[in-house]
Amino acid sequence: MKAVIVEDEFVAAQSLQRLLESLEEEIRILTVLQSVEESVEWFTLNPAPDLVFMDIHLADGSSFSIFDKIRIECPIIFTTAYDEYSLKAFEVNSIDYLLKPINRKNMERALNKLKNLSSRNENVELLSNFLETFKQKKTNYKSHFLIPHKDKLIPLSTDQIAFIYSEYKMAKIVTFKNHTYTLDTSLDEISRQLDPSSFFRVNRQYILSHPSIDDIAIWFGGKLSVNLSIPTPDKVIVSRARVSEFKNWYTQDKD
Repeated sequence: MKAVIVEDEFVAAQSLQRLLESLEEEIRILTVLQSVEESVEWFTLNPAPDLVFMDIHLADGSSFSIFDKIRIECPIIFTTAYDEYSLKAFEVNSIDYLLKPINRKNMERALNKLKNLSSRNENVELLSNFLETFKQKKTNYKSHFLIPHKDKLIPLSTDQIAFIYSEYKMAKIVTFKNHTYTLDTSLDEISRQLDPSSFFRVNRQYILSHPSIDDIAIWFGGKLSVNLSIPTPDKVIVSRARVSEFKNWYTQDKD
């Protein structure tokens, strides 16, 4: 089971991870998010996990404000030191509400509740997983774009692309020859069309190609700064929520 922890207190996050590791359940923590802003960005850019453990009081506000900005489909177990939000918690896909300090018995009860809910839809999930696997096998990523320019369509191979960035809700493609082309489409749409082994979306504004990266520097707040072989309009920062995934992507073996 893949899980995400939303918790701004380092000690509390560590304690929760140790509790989960002590259970018989196989739970892999994908990341620990510390703020509303960081959570919104991570859930926007990543597939939903199987489960979220979410504290209510975060450094930059209530975690309920996350749901005003994005939709989270997966089950949520709220973890908090206060009990006045229990009714509100169940309005946003929550399956349980655990008061801190969280003990083993209450955590096992919450996870059993998740199992029972999941088993009711077991056949639907099996079919969904099969279709998803089939779809992934059939995925054809773009190898070329046709770029409208005046009265022409300019063919552009994806291996010519150094990076893509967003400007005024349009995508700007920059090549290794430092030519810039504009597409009247969103970065979200282009991101879905590109081979994820060759391109990585480091934040809301930038998608980078693997060979465009010159070096990577440690940045403030656990983030990374990426320098490219082609000049960029802004400093390219890998958000803290994506650092681990970015490192795995950059060091992965190519087929």
